[in-house]
Amino acid sequence: MMKTGMKSIFLLGMVVLMAACNSNQKTEDSHEGHDHSQEAPAAVSSALTASVKIKDDKLNAVYQHYIHLTTALTNDNTAEAKVAASAIEIGAKQIDGGATLAKAAAEITESKDIEAQRTTYASLSSEFISLLKKAGVDSGELYISHCPMALNDKGADWVSNSKEIRNPYFGESMLTCGSVKETIK
Repeated sequence: MMKTGMKSIFLLGMVVLMAACNSNQKTEDSHEGHDHSQEAPAAVSSALTASVKIKDDKLNAVYQHYIHLTTALTNDNTAEAKVAASAIEIGAKQIDGGATLAKAAAEITESKDIEAQRTTYASLSSEFISLLKKAGVDSGELYISHCPMALNDKGADWVSNSKEIRNPYFGESMLTCGSVKETIK
């Protein structure tokens, strides 16, 4: 009984720590002191993707990193976007037809600023959506959201497992801009 209580307290403490670390994330590539930026988003990505299972296991693994990348761009965090894109690049190379996805991920990793990352993210998302539609979803629902103002009003899409709009193309400056245009079940 005491072990269960201690585990619960430990888990609660970790959740509070991750939330505190995430609340101060911005576009800085380096932080003073200890950098928690790689710890919290991975936990967030796991929680967000737990209810969705893509039929292709390799694409499903990349999906978790895609959510990580989307979250980083939404939070205006260039450094964390590079970490997620690097993982996407590695995973995409394992997917049949994933070369274009891997190339876009590599470009995000090499980008120096958030705007360049977001521009390339539009291409990456388009390719990810194409692969996702081919593979299909085993469980859960994914939403293809659209921001009409992205890419100088050309518009761009992204994948989310929530109907709530959290715009990765404008981040905190226009967090709720966009709408769900399609549901993949």
